[in-house]
Amino acid sequence: MTEKHIQSAPVILWFRFDLRLHDHAGVRAALETGQPILPLYIWDENPATRPLGAASKWWLHHSLEALYADLQKHGSRLTIERGNTHIILASIAKEYKAKTIYCSHTFDPENERNDAELTDELRSAGITLHRINNTLLTAPGALQTQGGTPFRVFTPFYKSLLASGACDIDTLPDLTTMPWPRPSQWPASLAVADLGLKPGLTPSGQDWAQGFNRFKPGEAGARGALRHFLKNNLQAYDSERDRPDLDATSHLSPHLRFGEISPQRILHETARAAEADNRLAAAADKFRAELAWREFSYGLLAQQPSLYNINFRRDFDRFEWRHDEKQFRDWCRGETGYELVDAGMRELWQTGYMHNRVRMVAASFLIKHLLIDWRRGEQWFWDCLLDADPANNPASWQWVAGSGADAAPYFRVFNPITQAEKFDPNGEYRARYIQGYTHTSTGRNHSKKAAELFDKANNSPKYPQPVVDHVFARDRALQAYKNRIVDEDQE
Repeated sequence: MTEKHIQSAPVILWFRFDLRLHDHAGVRAALETGQPILPLYIWDENPATRPLGAASKWWLHHSLEALYADLQKHGSRLTIERGNTHIILASIAKEYKAKTIYCSHTFDPENERNDAELTDELRSAGITLHRINNTLLTAPGALQTQGGTPFRVFTPFYKSLLASGACDIDTLPDLTTMPWPRPSQWPASLAVADLGLKPGLTPSGQDWAQGFNRFKPGEAGARGALRHFLKNNLQAYDSERDRPDLDATSHLSPHLRFGEISPQRILHETARAAEADNRLAAAADKFRAELAWREFSYGLLAQQPSLYNINFRRDFDRFEWRHDEKQFRDWCRGETGYELVDAGMRELWQTGYMHNRVRMVAASFLIKHLLIDWRRGEQWFWDCLLDADPANNPASWQWVAGSGADAAPYFRVFNPITQAEKFDPNGEYRARYIQGYTHTSTGRNHSKKAAELFDKANNSPKYPQPVVDHVFARDRALQAYKNRIVDEDQE
């Protein structure tokens, strides 16, 4: 691309959780103005929303580096600032005489309120803030029940989503051929490293994030993950997605969280794969439903802006939680004595990720077996998960707890022993993260292969005994939930 300096005022392209250049309505709108484009990212030191967890900050660091490199390929660059978003946007717009700012909706209710105030402030200065949906298939609340109320149950929501046509993506715009006009002068910028997002070393001197490298943050990494999934794992997705011992899921959740790929792109490519091979139809339908759960979760977040710390069903406010710091610490460390739970918690700590089936089992164990408040587990996941999402994370925890909107049967108690036998039949997943331990929580070996994986003769430390008996814990949980219902009926 030849050097070309344009003297007209630029438009500001403000990136948030939309760190990609393709399938991005804001990028397209900025390019179509024909004006110079000033890409900007702001690390707000006092965000309107919940601060990111440590693992998510690591991902953001690498995602910003990838976006910076992608912009450079277009002869552009990413300006990075830190501080107060309102002040920075107004200052840069004034200095460069910009009258237009494009950004994406985050659909986090706290951010949406803050954005409304920001829009008014900028308007008074003669600046227009255009907010565009680059995050979801449909904005929260756009689909409603026949009674005109927001959906609170997933199945009718999903049927409405399909009927709306939002999942039918025929084509995607190609922005690769459009020129990227540049301003005649670039603002001073911080480096990504200046934001201090990458975690430091642990007290023992280890790099906590070393295991995160199984992922490749950035738009190229997201597109690569989608291609790999469609080619290798989609065919068996509906039958194997619950198997943590198999690589059968898409691993797209952190890419979606940071907007490195659009849900439209995922659906479009999935539909093309299913059209080319009709054996993929059932698996593609199941995968589409999983994407729809993300949409549904954002609808719940819109109805309950404090979804991460307030029960969606307020009658759960009087539930009597136990306060046992030792058992909570055992759960966090993966030392409960129940192998599937422990393997999942160790996978989380080591890799910043946990298989979805195991997430449900681990969450159920904390809530039902230990009767520890779901909010404590949600916060731990928020800090440790690379894909910690403001809607998915609390909505899923509340689903398990029974305090969510669509949480029936709320009294379900996952049996961590039978779950392990069913979904990790050879013990391979458990061996991956608790190498050397024997099956003390089940009292027997599941198979000869499992016995070999959990080597008893290598002088490894003794596996911890279960922190609570399963039958006792299940009965206690059922009684606690029964008491909550009785208390409710007496009011």
